[in-house]
Amino acid sequence: MRVLVTGRSGQLATSLSDVAAQQGALQLLVVGRPELDLEQPHTVSKQILALRPDAVINAAAYTAVDKAEAEPKRAFAANRDGAAAAAGAAYQLGVPFVHVSTDYVFDGRKQQPYVEDDETNPLGVYGKSKLEGERAVRDSHPAALILRTSWVYSPFGGNFLKTMLRIGRERPQLKVVSDQIGNPTSAVDLAAAILAVLPALGSEAGGLYHLTGDGSTSWHGFASFIFSESRKLGGPSPSVDPIASSEYPTAATRPPNSRLSCDAFTQRFGVRLRPWQEATAETVARCLAG
Repeated sequence: MRVLVTGRSGQLATSLSDVAAQQGALQLLVVGRPELDLEQPHTVSKQILALRPDAVINAAAYTAVDKAEAEPKRAFAANRDGAAAAAGAAYQLGVPFVHVSTDYVFDGRKQQPYVEDDETNPLGVYGKSKLEGERAVRDSHPAALILRTSWVYSPFGGNFLKTMLRIGRERPQLKVVSDQIGNPTSAVDLAAAILAVLPALGSEAGGLYHLTGDGSTSWHGFASFIFSESRKLGGPSPSVDPIASSEYPTAATRPPNSRLSCDAFTQRFGVRLRPWQEATAETVARCLAG
């Protein structure tokens, strides 16, 4: 099975390559800029139609949440128009399409974890562009599998876990927001789950599902756990003080509750990601090992 993955250097694309290499069952064609650039939708269709894969995973996106407030055209070009072009090309080829979306399509006011049919209300440009991307993907490929995930980290690319370890080496004390809660998600675990369900998508529709690491915490709780694991391995271990979001202003407003319920995905596919603590401990060890 030849699977085309968009986003050559992103952490999910890299994680997909990492998992596929270990399993050896799939041939991944990882394509990115300049040959395939979501901000230039015509390049997306051209590459996918030329390579004629057996499935397409859209792992690329414009993910600079704060920068998106000043660059809405770029965010919508990649997250809506580029995603639609990829989905449309996959539909033209008659192959499965997997698209990754985000918890930021919600406003975070709900007290419980969000389920798939809860009302969406993104607070910023990034969330709005991803929500419109979901709709554009469904319009372009009605059988697409759309997966909303959250707080993604890995040994690859740029992410919160790697940033904490880097800053932790430079400072004895950190302040981290404690009034935003969500589901930390290993990109490696997310990749493994996507590849596990991909063969089943050839004969039936995908749909919209949530898929995150099991369990939830705050950014402060996440950072504290990262450093507790780092300490065990002789890595950086600064003190971590909790602060309110109001003490750390950002260009884009974050949802206070980003928790997603993944029960529907588990019921449909029989897959649930590991507890976030287990995956985080493994990732910290990989990062410190170099």
